[in-house]
Amino acid sequence: MGVIAPRILVFPALFLLLLLLTEVPLSSSVLDAHFYDQTCPQADKIILETLRNASMNDPKVPASILRMFFHDCFIRGCDASVLLDSTPKNQAEKDAPPNVSLRAFYVMDDAKMKLESACPQTVSCADILAIAARDVVALTGGPHWEVLKGRKDGRVSKANDTINLPAPSFNVTQLIQSFAKRGLGVKDLVALSGGHTLGFSHCSSFETRIHNFSLNEDVDPSMDDKFAEKLKMKCQEPNKDRNAGEFLDSTSSTFDNDYYKQLMGGKGIFGSDQALFGDSRTRWIVEALGRDGGLFFREFAASMEKLGQVGVKDYKDGEVRMKCRAVN
Repeated sequence: MGVIAPRILVFPALFLLLLLLTEVPLSSSVLDAHFYDQTCPQADKIILETLRNASMNDPKVPASILRMFFHDCFIRGCDASVLLDSTPKNQAEKDAPPNVSLRAFYVMDDAKMKLESACPQTVSCADILAIAARDVVALTGGPHWEVLKGRKDGRVSKANDTINLPAPSFNVTQLIQSFAKRGLGVKDLVALSGGHTLGFSHCSSFETRIHNFSLNEDVDPSMDDKFAEKLKMKCQEPNKDRNAGEFLDSTSSTFDNDYYKQLMGGKGIFGSDQALFGDSRTRWIVEALGRDGGLFFREFAASMEKLGQVGVKDYKDGEVRMKCRAVN
């Protein structure tokens, strides 16, 4: 045991790094880390200060902004379509069932208003959201990365498109397929799922795992028994609060690798999260990231850079909105 164990521990992490070297990154031809250096050099500072102030007033802002970025990029690419309001003739993404719990849109409005004052019609809402996602991670103790900029804002937002978001009930095969459609690999799937370290879920998203799970099991057998009882107590009727639920890891206000440790202990909230530990294709990555917080930070940052390049629009099919809630 003493000889074999180190080999098992080291191999997945090394293989993960080798896998990174062989992956083909998405095109970043229209993006540039210095895109606003001349036209709006204070852009990053304005966004960071806006987020810092908002997070001090509302601790849920970081998780909300990070989730908003994921939900934006997974629909029509990173084009800020999730920020558009519905109109009398169209129901937008933000009003679809998977997105009705998204919040903190006012933070994006505030940042955009300040940027329009400093640099009119220059910084896109899509770039604001990409930068904001990076900043909320850093503000909560996570890694910092260079955000490539130059995205343009989309003009289309349709509620029906949200059926393409990965569901909390997805198995690993479904998750891999969903991420692959965005040019993201298995490593990206597991690393980006670590963003749930800041997450919270209402009971409705996991109740099927703790009640009448199957014909033979009341509780999902992949869930720790004591943890399942704790969740049942929080979600029981008739005393259940409308906002009752559970944080997705035990250090909910800190960006760290505790999420993976929870999965390794059978304490994943979503079935899709716990499935990552139950499937041989992803389990070793969960274990590697759960053991090494530094490795998680590096892989999360790399995958966020890659996610931020999904479906990027240029002036041919996008614009720089004057207000993030409406097309020009």
